[in-house]
Amino acid sequence: MKGLRENRPPLAERDKAAILHPFTVLADHLETGPRIIAAADRITLTDDSGKRYLDAASGLWCVNVGYGRGEIADAAAEQMRALSFAHSFGSCSHEPAIRLAERLLELAPGNMARVFFGNSGSDANDTQIKLVWLYNNLLGRPKKKKIIARRGAYHGASLGAGSLTGHATVHDGFDLPIANILHTDCPDYHRRADPAQSERAFSDMLAAKLDALIEAEDAATVAAFIAEPVMGAGGVIPPPEGYFEAITRVLGKHDVLFIADEVITGFGRIGHWFGSEAFGIEPDLITLAKGMTSAYLPMSACLIAQEIWEVLVEGSKRMAPFGHGFTTAGHPVAAVTALKNIEIIEREGLLENARTVGGYLRERLEDVFGDHPLIGDIRGLGLMAAIELDADKGRRRPFGPELKVGSRLGQCCWEEGLIVRGALDKSVAALAPPLVVSERDVDAIVERLVRAVDKLAQSLRAEGLWAG
Repeated sequence: MKGLRENRPPLAERDKAAILHPFTVLADHLETGPRIIAAADRITLTDDSGKRYLDAASGLWCVNVGYGRGEIADAAAEQMRALSFAHSFGSCSHEPAIRLAERLLELAPGNMARVFFGNSGSDANDTQIKLVWLYNNLLGRPKKKKIIARRGAYHGASLGAGSLTGHATVHDGFDLPIANILHTDCPDYHRRADPAQSERAFSDMLAAKLDALIEAEDAATVAAFIAEPVMGAGGVIPPPEGYFEAITRVLGKHDVLFIADEVITGFGRIGHWFGSEAFGIEPDLITLAKGMTSAYLPMSACLIAQEIWEVLVEGSKRMAPFGHGFTTAGHPVAAVTALKNIEIIEREGLLENARTVGGYLRERLEDVFGDHPLIGDIRGLGLMAAIELDADKGRRRPFGPELKVGSRLGQCCWEEGLIVRGALDKSVAALAPPLVVSERDVDAIVERLVRAVDKLAQSLRAEGLWAG
């Protein structure tokens, strides 16, 4: 056996021979191979060659308390020894899931009454679709099934959640979106058609377009609207002034439910337990994942408002059992991981840190990129921030997606020992470091980002792709 192990090819070759990678250009991957991460601590990752990277993306927007938290590992190990698995089907339960559900309802905004557990943000948003459809069936409204999402939004990649996602990359080739999923305009104020339009006027225009869409489809067929409080994978797009106020008026007018996708914004990312608090949103359903466990283990949740819960209970008296669920949903080890993660966020004041250090991050970005000829917009809230590159800053003209400028910037960042997130169809460097980040860390992140942007600018200029 020892000889066999010694003769095995390197990890990169074994990866290429065995794994299908998500959101990866497969042919390119087979040529260039994977980056293999070997270790992580706090906000730093180390690859298998020993090179260290500052993770300014929290993995995939998810490692809120940072890497290597031993007390989370200890809590998970203790739970594995005591009760390694228990399901929640057929009225079965266990203490970790009960305690976590109670904690989530304590923290949640609005009138949330029950928690349904899942394994990922995608399956949680699939669950939301089914809950909305079931709710309207039970109310005797079988035609009220359409759900409206937004272009540019990301809600997952499964059959239902991928349909809600507003990106052709997730749709093309997979026969998505499924029926009854619609899309309305993205609240991207930087890309507004009228440069003189105020944020408030822009928000009112978007609400009017949503209103017109619902009326064109017939409000009796439109069931719900789903939105992230701050768009994440769409390029870190905070709502313009008055946006959710205007949108919720339209939803109320047409009796349309509001699903708040808090997969990224939940658990402190923008300085509140939930993004809905920051914008006065009172959702009917809330989707949680990522930061709930800081991705130490997979887990998600749907929070269900009292009004919807009452309809489900009443309906259960005349229908079969609630026919939906997942084997590992509410897993006891994941539940104690989430509880310990929430404890750390609260004990270490990470919501406040997200507000203060997040403010410092945006100040530093403004300082170094405010006058940069390649940077068209700097935006964010809490520890979500982004710089967006423009081919023509004065006219707010973006680079064409065929130039893959965002991907090139990401590669430049990797070369500088920095990890950022991009955005589909946008030339963006999105920053969402772990909530434990310090101002000193921010200085190091921005320093590396400056080098990456300058390297890209020099390359684009040399290739005649940018005249700046």
